[in-house]
Amino acid sequence: MSAPPLKFLSLAWFTPVMGLGGLSLAWGRAEPLMGVPAAALSQALAVLALVVFAVLAVLSIRRAVQFPQALAEDLNHPVRHAFLATVPVGLLLLIACGARWFGPQPWLSALWFVVAAAQLWVTWWVLSKWLKPAVTDAAGHTTPMWAGITPVLFVPVVGNVVAPLPGLALGHVDWSVMQASIGLFFWPLVLLLVLARRAAHSVLPDRLLPTWFISVAPPSVLGVVAFQFQSPTWLMQMAWAMAAFCLLWVAPVMARARRAGFHMGFWALSFPLASLASLTLVLGDAMAASGAANDAWMQQLSVVVLALVSVVILALSLLTVRGLRNGTLLVPEPVPAG
Repeated sequence: MSAPPLKFLSLAWFTPVMGLGGLSLAWGRAEPLMGVPAAALSQALAVLALVVFAVLAVLSIRRAVQFPQALAEDLNHPVRHAFLATVPVGLLLLIACGARWFGPQPWLSALWFVVAAAQLWVTWWVLSKWLKPAVTDAAGHTTPMWAGITPVLFVPVVGNVVAPLPGLALGHVDWSVMQASIGLFFWPLVLLLVLARRAAHSVLPDRLLPTWFISVAPPSVLGVVAFQFQSPTWLMQMAWAMAAFCLLWVAPVMARARRAGFHMGFWALSFPLASLASLTLVLGDAMAASGAANDAWMQQLSVVVLALVSVVILALSLLTVRGLRNGTLLVPEPVPAG
């Protein structure tokens, strides 16, 4: 008898909340350019992200009660354990949406402090595994550390850079700056480790290839945070250039990633691309505000990027619905982490 689909609702299923929340913020930043329709779509996406999070939270609690061993396997898996960070990161993005529409409410601030602290703890928990001795199972098999060095590690790291998005809007500057510094320090360190794994150990399995796109997120989010700090335009331009180059750098892996068929790992494209759209929008506004005649191109490009990202996330959503209907998603992991 096959196991119930609920058993295979891994932590990675919270990734769509990040993508939808990030897209909501991107459309919200498009309001000065596109007016009321952009604001209405932003609100609709935020509500959808909240509903998806609520459904996943309820189902995840049921899974933890009915299949505690499955959750334990996720938390002990060399790759899947880092997806625990998608829960607080998704919540931080929902809080950012709330701060945009409701303003600096006390209840939002209280929630932000709790979730930001949870994100900080998850980062510590994930990175503390680097300092622990290797674990040997009952069969005497030891999982090498290289198995866990994948771009998925960007998720807990980037979460600390996401915290200032709602934090600054809610007026919590000091905590936001300090938490962002953690992400700023570990972001290049994780990138170096992933490249070292690629050079010294092996390529990523096909099912992990979409996670390379997470490398677009750190500079994109940092650029938006710089905008919220009213930093010089050139600083946002540097962040945008890094993010755009990372996207061009990792884009070719999609040809190989598609060989594994559609799976939830493809949602790794959503939040990084949505963050790049947000940065392109705010940078376009900043450059257009400078008054130079040749600075409107970024604003025009931002519309194209936002449209493309929206199409990508719509496609991911439709493929997810189809996968749930066909029973191809909530199944055992077919390829072990390498």
